[in-house]
Amino acid sequence: MSLPPDPSDAGLILAERHGAVLHLRLNRPAKRNAVNDGLVLALDRAFTGLGSDVGCIVLSGEGQHFCAGLDLSELSERTVYEGVLHSRMWHATLDKLQFAPVPVVAVLHGATIGGGLEIAAAAHVRVAERNAYYGLPEGQRGIFVGGGGSMRLPRLIGTSRMADMMLTGRVFDAEEGQQAGLTNYLVGEGEGLAKGMALAQKICGNAPLSNFAVIQALPRIAELAPSEGLFVESLVAAIAQGDPAAKQRIRAFLDGRAAKVAKQ
Repeated sequence: MSLPPDPSDAGLILAERHGAVLHLRLNRPAKRNAVNDGLVLALDRAFTGLGSDVGCIVLSGEGQHFCAGLDLSELSERTVYEGVLHSRMWHATLDKLQFAPVPVVAVLHGATIGGGLEIAAAAHVRVAERNAYYGLPEGQRGIFVGGGGSMRLPRLIGTSRMADMMLTGRVFDAEEGQQAGLTNYLVGEGEGLAKGMALAQKICGNAPLSNFAVIQALPRIAELAPSEGLFVESLVAAIAQGDPAAKQRIRAFLDGRAAKVAKQ
């Protein structure tokens, strides 16, 4: 489902450049960044036609929360058919996020609920502040996830945990979310954006083709049968190591001009 741009959608996504890092912010703070159609479409446009000078994206929420989920004021007016189309619109947008040409780092704070958690799950790296909390209240609302959560979230936390959250309304705090695998990094309140930007800058230092292979090939290989997956892995490995940037980096390591792996 695709709708034409609406002038009222302007400003729903705030964008700032920090060198090769593009920072995108969900911008409905008065609604706890609850997602309406305008915000989905604005996010879709933000991930369309990214310039080749963008090396990484940081996604965060304006105000006190990352995203409190779907704006339910729009949901009650849809027919079943319109609901299917609406869900497919979300799928198209979050596929653009998951399969963006560059990695996406999501910075989570406050409410990361329902559709907000589905957006976060489409990112490649997730940083949480200690005031973040996670829920899937769809079961209590008489609805079901529709933004790809049934595919992405079980891969992070398992089907059993997701079912528990939806059936009982269980809410995970930031520590529980970290232990469950919802997030990769846990930092203090107010420290999320700095950590996310630092990770994004580090990611930008990688060879672009290597970053692309990680975010494009890795999730697809994981879905293949072992024999097919290993063959695709061989192809991707050969392509990556044949890239001039890879050859330069390997030569720098062999010449002692690149740092060895060490615990930070």
